[in-house]
Amino acid sequence: MFRILICGVFAVTISVDAFGQESYQKPPQAVIDILDAPVPPGLSISPTGENLLLVQTTRYPSIEEVAAPMVKLAGLRINPKTNGSVRPPRVTGLSLMPVTGGEAKAIPLPEKSKFGFPLWSPDGKRFAVLNTTDAGIELWVYELASAKLEKLKRVTVNAAIGQAVQWMPDSRSLLVQMIPEFRGGPPEPPSAPAGPIVQESGGKAAPVRTFQDLLKDPHDVALFGYYCMSQLAIVDGEPDKPGIHPIGKPAIIIGSDPSPDGEFILMTRVNKPFSYLHPYYLFPRTVEVFKADGTKFTTVADSPLQDKIPIEGVPTGPRAIRWIPTVPHSLIWVEALDDGDPKKKVPHRDAVHTATMGANGQNLLSTTLLKLQHRFAGLDFFPNGNRMLIRDYDRDRKWGRTFLASTTAILGAEPKLLFDRSVQDYYADPGSPVLRQLPSGHAVIRTAGDPAGDTFYLSGDGATPKGDRPFLDKYDLQTNKSERIFHCGEGVYEDVVRVLNVSGTKLLIRRESPTEPPNYFYRDGMHEKQLTKNTDPAPELRKAKKQLVTTKRADGTVISFTLHLPPGHKEGDKVPAVFYAYPVEFASTDTAGQVLGSPHRFTTVTGVSHLFFLTQGYAVMEVSMPVVGPPETANDTFAEQLVANASAAIDKAAEFGIDKDRVGVMGHSYGAFMTANLLAHSDLFRAGIGRSGAYNRTLTPFGFQNERRTFWEAPQVYGKMSPFNHADKIKEPLLLIHGAADSNSGTFTVQSERMFAAMRGTGGTVRLVLLPHEDHGYAARESIGHVLYEQIEWFNKYVKDAKKK
Repeated sequence: MFRILICGVFAVTISVDAFGQESYQKPPQAVIDILDAPVPPGLSISPTGENLLLVQTTRYPSIEEVAAPMVKLAGLRINPKTNGSVRPPRVTGLSLMPVTGGEAKAIPLPEKSKFGFPLWSPDGKRFAVLNTTDAGIELWVYELASAKLEKLKRVTVNAAIGQAVQWMPDSRSLLVQMIPEFRGGPPEPPSAPAGPIVQESGGKAAPVRTFQDLLKDPHDVALFGYYCMSQLAIVDGEPDKPGIHPIGKPAIIIGSDPSPDGEFILMTRVNKPFSYLHPYYLFPRTVEVFKADGTKFTTVADSPLQDKIPIEGVPTGPRAIRWIPTVPHSLIWVEALDDGDPKKKVPHRDAVHTATMGANGQNLLSTTLLKLQHRFAGLDFFPNGNRMLIRDYDRDRKWGRTFLASTTAILGAEPKLLFDRSVQDYYADPGSPVLRQLPSGHAVIRTAGDPAGDTFYLSGDGATPKGDRPFLDKYDLQTNKSERIFHCGEGVYEDVVRVLNVSGTKLLIRRESPTEPPNYFYRDGMHEKQLTKNTDPAPELRKAKKQLVTTKRADGTVISFTLHLPPGHKEGDKVPAVFYAYPVEFASTDTAGQVLGSPHRFTTVTGVSHLFFLTQGYAVMEVSMPVVGPPETANDTFAEQLVANASAAIDKAAEFGIDKDRVGVMGHSYGAFMTANLLAHSDLFRAGIGRSGAYNRTLTPFGFQNERRTFWEAPQVYGKMSPFNHADKIKEPLLLIHGAADSNSGTFTVQSERMFAAMRGTGGTVRLVLLPHEDHGYAARESIGHVLYEQIEWFNKYVKDAKKK
């Protein structure tokens, strides 16, 4: 008998030998107790750093919520009732407190409300929040001075695409994507098709990734226009009679941003003709500037369908267009000098341009600021001195550089190189610039208060051979040296959440340890005050032992893993183990062996986590799985390197108490792909669990993960890496779990269905569980409980209770 399990209240079990029904199953009670423990609140800090909101949310929606109607259009999933996301966040409680500590005051929320996350105004005096109802999405504003939370009347928000709501620089009005007036009902489907769907290519190479939820026919095109069309407007924050000032005409808006002075609006819209092969963000687009009075000022860019982007390439024409935050209304953007093709040999890959809104918008002229040798990788602005930090990236070496450059065209001014390293050399990471918000709402680098603004803050994870130790540094542009302001102590894990003043003496800290859950603290010099008092949701798991272990595989490459031993484990006892991993490509063995993570973090177990196995007497290994080699050819030895990693890790873990003869392997997405490969190419494991994986790489022929070659350039590699091709070699039992509505690129649900058919057809022991309405990650409480049930039952049967080989 074989089964495809479609779990649900009305689910049907399909069997060749028997026919029955499956309902959602529950995992052991110890798992349920942890799964349903109260969710600790999140924090939202005001831009001024004076106040914070404690945000209480629901962790798991019900299957009824997940099964809500949706339309799948151009890479989007839209709830047709609300004209918003199919799975919006659900805030159930808000409390306000000073960042220096004190009583948290609850903000009353309307009964049965479905609020999303709060959005602070730049001045920190109010916040906006969306409320999802069956009739549409409302906009509410809370004012701290009056302690009132009020709905803005006559405003119905379109949250299907783009940024639905943002504050204007005056901190009183909002820029809102609204449902157009008199829109009417959605287009009716035709009673019969008008004709065939035809696609044609003109003979030029146009590689296409395996996108999902694309437009299929003219009716989808009409629905996309209906649900995604918005009227952009500036809305005054008066609850009863908000002033609504339209910006331009209704359009499909995928981006908007007010200028720092609030006089202009940068808007990006997509245009017809749409594509049946690409998601919306590759459609033809126009980037325009409008005046705050709603009239068009100028066009910045007009781009065609981006259907010829090379693998790991970028679009041609202006991209990454944004305002310079430190001047009233100047734009900065990047353009490729290599036609967006990373394989072309050119002296410079990108150029950075700027332009200022002048009196005559029809004659907007740009100035070239600088050219980058490698691909543009981001920038941050200093608050003074017309300066910025700009980064480029060399994909061939996985190398990143950071330069100090001017935001104005100064003749002869050369960017100053600050940092130059492998992006995978985590031990040498100098950190990332700490940002703060200007009164306009735009972000700049937080400087340390010296008159010239030459000292600024950097924060980082602080990777070391013993684990992460987060830090905060002051970096001096004149001396090119850093001064350490904060460093995580030994035996705990703490990091800086927010720098609250110029001198860096006032900090918001998050601290945790193996026995203490994450909590937040206000620190002023040597004095400290605890702000939150989160409690342990799973005290029994604190009896588990956690340690960071390093070893070497046969070729000398260092690998590391976090080993969790179950509660009550005694030295000398041999316990079954769960091997969990996700492969990562590295350009060199030096960086591949670096240790990431910390043994001093609190172990939080949620969702379908592999760590739930600790409650059932298993050890759990969280293993680094480096695949080392030149980026073009690292995958040539993919399977061999996976086996070498796993063999070395299991041998080492056996020294600490795992039973080498009872190890199960599991992973999610690319980790599921790894799982099937390890079962096909080794005899190290008793059984496997693959969730939401891709197993046949010919179904992703234009590259996958970090593979740059197409199937036609490297057919042997694609074939060798595909577990589907080696299904007959998988002799160990394999549990396949997949969301029936997986939208992730490359991991179509059919991947698991075909892998199941291949293993069944070649005599393998295999089980397939399809989760109704679930995406690449699983959301519904019922689905999560059932997945945990399936995982534990599978490994109990085939790993824990397995007879010796």
